[in-house]
Order: sequence, then C-alpha cells, then structure tokens
Amino acid sequence: DQGSKDNLTRQAQRLSDYAVAKGYKIYKVVKEIGSGLNDNRKQLSKLLNDDNYNILLVEHPDRLARFGLNYLEILLNKLGKELEIVNKANNEKDELMQDLISIIYSFSARMYGHRRAKRKTEKITQELRS
Repeated sequence: DQGSKDNLTRQAQRLSDYAVAKGYKIYKVVKEIGSGLNDNRKQLSKLLNDDNYNILLVEHPDRLARFGLNYLEILLNKLGKELEIVNKANNEKDELMQDLISIIYSFSARMYGHRRAKRKTEKITQELRS
C-alpha cells in the first residue's frame, strides 16, 4: 500500500543521510516490503549473494529479520561483511510486543488474507495493550 511505500522511502532517505554523514560510499539502496518473519524475501536473498559491498546498513533490527538476526550477522561476518544497525531497540518489553504482533500478523495473513489480517491484528493489538 502507499503508506508502506512512503515509509520505506523515508527510511531509505534517513539511512542514506546517515551513510553520507559516516563517510560511507553508498553502493545500493534496497527497499523491500515484507515481514521480517518472511524467510522468502527476494531482495534480501539477492543482497546476501552480492559481493559488492562490505557494510549492510539497516535502520532497525526487525527490518532485516525478527528472529535469527544473530545468524545473519555471523553469516555476513564470514563473508567479510559487517552488519550495522542504526537504531537498536532500547526497550525489551516494546521489542517483545512488536515480535508478538508480527507473529500474530504473519499467521493471520496466512489464514485470512492480508487486508483482513491487518484488521484482525489491529484488534488483537488493541486488546493486548489494554
């Protein structure tokens, strides 16, 4: 949806600004709409197979993966690459809540379709926060 695309564009711009401020040369900006729970992400697969960069820059850990982030970091290090996360989660409770919401959304999307899943997830999230 357009809101997700706009959010991705803003996120990419923030990361580009960060990279320039750090003196990094930007090789490629990759934008992919998809859940960090999805293990079949085409853009991420292409990126992991690309030899032409040495720092993978992400804004939040969950933009790369909800689970198994440590394994990705080990893989990248083995490939001679560094994973740099700009905004690591400071609040473990909020991070766990986001993980739970992502899991609920992922399962709901598979069961009910994406639009209906979004409404169901919003309802469950409101109940969890109450």
